[in-house]
Amino acid sequence: MTNLFKALANFQQEVPTIHEGTKGYGYTYADLNTIFKTINPLLQRHGLGFTQVIDGTTIKTTVFHAETGEHIISSADIPQDVTLKGMNTFQVMGSAITYYRRYTLSTMLGLVTDKDADASGEQVKSKPVLSDPAMIERMKKGVENGKIEDVKKALSKYKVSKELEKEILN
Repeated sequence: MTNLFKALANFQQEVPTIHEGTKGYGYTYADLNTIFKTINPLLQRHGLGFTQVIDGTTIKTTVFHAETGEHIISSADIPQDVTLKGMNTFQVMGSAITYYRRYTLSTMLGLVTDKDADASGEQVKSKPVLSDPAMIERMKKGVENGKIEDVKKALSKYKVSKELEKEILN
């Protein structure tokens, strides 16, 4: 597999980050069309190709070296218990196939096709839970003293259950 790995390593040195910003479910990613437009000329230049075959509920992705036939295969099971709002069974399956094609190919070729919030440090900071009894009592007194807007502003900085918020503001 020396030829395959050498060609794959050379491909990976040339392939750019592929992130066009297609939006979906709270993140952005490159769609299959964008990925193919970017990788196909580079794959050809390095004598590489790929196939993606559906075998029952499994997608099998094969990356191969065209000249020698050396290849690596990855398989991923497509979950069958998924429902998506507004989609029938066939649409859900089509969406799942596209998703798995994109990610299995990206993984095998070492592509960056989405914005990796974990790696870039873009983490959503969660609010602290309001649990300090003394703070809760001060907020209640603030409401009693007519400073409800100040209390609401303070509450917005904390994670507060609806029940506790109601208790403080009433």
